[in-house]
Amino acid sequence: MTGALAQALREAAAMLARVAAGRSLSGELALFDEAQAAVSRAALIDLTHGTLRRYGRVQAIVRELSRRGRPDALVEALLWCSLYALESGRYAEYTVVDQAVRACGLLERWNTKGYVNGLLRSALRERASLEARLAADPEARYQHPRWWIELLRGAYPQGWQEALLEGNTHPPMCLRVNAHKTSLEAYQARLTAAGIAAQRVAPQALLLGTPLPVERLPGFKEGEVSVQDAGAQRAAGLLDLRAGQRVLDACAAPGGKAAHILETAPVELTALDADAARVARMTRELERLQLRATLASADCTRLTDWWNGTPFERILADVPCSASGIARRRPDVKWLRRAADVPAFAVRQAAILDALWQVLGADGKLLYVTCSVFPQENDAVIEAFVARARGARRLPLPDGAAAQSLPAADHDGFYYALIQKQA
Repeated sequence: MTGALAQALREAAAMLARVAAGRSLSGELALFDEAQAAVSRAALIDLTHGTLRRYGRVQAIVRELSRRGRPDALVEALLWCSLYALESGRYAEYTVVDQAVRACGLLERWNTKGYVNGLLRSALRERASLEARLAADPEARYQHPRWWIELLRGAYPQGWQEALLEGNTHPPMCLRVNAHKTSLEAYQARLTAAGIAAQRVAPQALLLGTPLPVERLPGFKEGEVSVQDAGAQRAAGLLDLRAGQRVLDACAAPGGKAAHILETAPVELTALDADAARVARMTRELERLQLRATLASADCTRLTDWWNGTPFERILADVPCSASGIARRRPDVKWLRRAADVPAFAVRQAAILDALWQVLGADGKLLYVTCSVFPQENDAVIEAFVARARGARRLPLPDGAAAQSLPAADHDGFYYALIQKQA
């Protein structure tokens, strides 16, 4: 342990300082070199994700206890990570304090060792009184930005607190069983034989009792199973897929829903994404599953770049959004999003719907999907679109479930709307 936590705190603090300045956590992790840093990726993910899930709380503690004003960005991020480490229960308290002080040197902030030591010891010594003070601060209490809290409170008067609390938890790990290769019952039996607990939560979905590396999943490399949230798995079943249909997945990366479509019915699938690197990853995923589709790197609103003029019978529009329904998977979202982003996303979503409506054939169906819990990106966008689009008729969802789901123990937060184009 000597020095290991200090190194991990150093790496996590440097990474989170960049995230706080506007960088994405996924982008930072993509650049991380485990061998060069001499820190395990698992330890780094625990520190960064755990700290970011405590949006507001760790910041409030530093504000409450700092006697010298706000520290510089690196030291502040080190304190955030160290406070998470103290509260995680993974380390002895004295170890965290000692290793945080060592990390000051690794960050070349030698003159802050006394300050860091004192603040962390104050957090331990004043724990009871500190909790009382934090309870009065909504951002510290719910660990989300104030504007986010207010949007949820207004939209879900009875459920907003539960949604916020779920957004701070560790996300569930759910599997999608590939019906082309095995049955859910057979695969569940294989998991049981391997000592892996799982329960069925959807037609092809198994929720694991404890998340684990995909390398431990029987048949993963052979394409028998994929990791996909149960909420995301609703999409394929809502599209009313039939053999031979021309289907478009307009914002397809990372490819989970596209793959599920192909596992559900033998359709002619075209999958688009504006990011060429994400298209390449999607290609590899379909190869693992031994599935075929026409993939293209293209902005779905620029029709002349990719459309050959033949209408589609089904369209999946999994549009860019605030990602507020999956913030526990992408905890940096709570730090990076601003209130103004929500209406900006709604404008982009409306433009995508208007473009895709032109390539949908008569009697075709378009499924609109977001991983957002904000009505401004969901019902408001769909109601406005149906009102302005010729021949647009909103249909009941075939599975009978609500359009909006909030994050829960067995799924993330998603929104679905099915629209038919009347001739």
